Amino acid sequence: MTDCIFCKIIAKEATGSFVYEDEHVVAFMDIRQANPYKVLVVPRAHAPMIYDLNDEQAAAIMQVAVRLSRVIREVSQCEGLSVFQSNGRVANQDVFHFHLHLLPRHENDNHASRRDTITDRATLDKLAADLRAALP
Repeated sequence: MTDCIFCKIIAKEATGSFVYEDEHVVAFMDIRQANPYKVLVVPRAHAPMIYDLNDEQAAAIMQVAVRLSRVIREVSQCEGLSVFQSNGRVANQDVFHFHLHLLPRHENDNHASRRDTITDRATLDKLAADLRAALP
């Protein structure tokens, strides 16, 4: 889809800090790092919402999410992890390409105060490199 920023990132037509890629799934750093190491897991093929995923895509996304959650926990030393996903404008979906958020959590992290702050590319690239280095 030509106007989808995630499709552009996947196609390398826009900059992304990639953590993981396979034939079905791509994972990259969220430009809005509410907490360090926040990752988005997305299907390679454009699917606007959860309702548009086929079973193979859904399974592949969750397998990657579980694998990356373990790596995020190891690297970030987080105490917990929020996994969330929104569908539709009323649910606050802002990019209409399905994406699963993996947000590491720490006690009293006040993540909501940083959720709209844009993180610089050098920081995103370093965080992505840290996670890639820890992938089994």
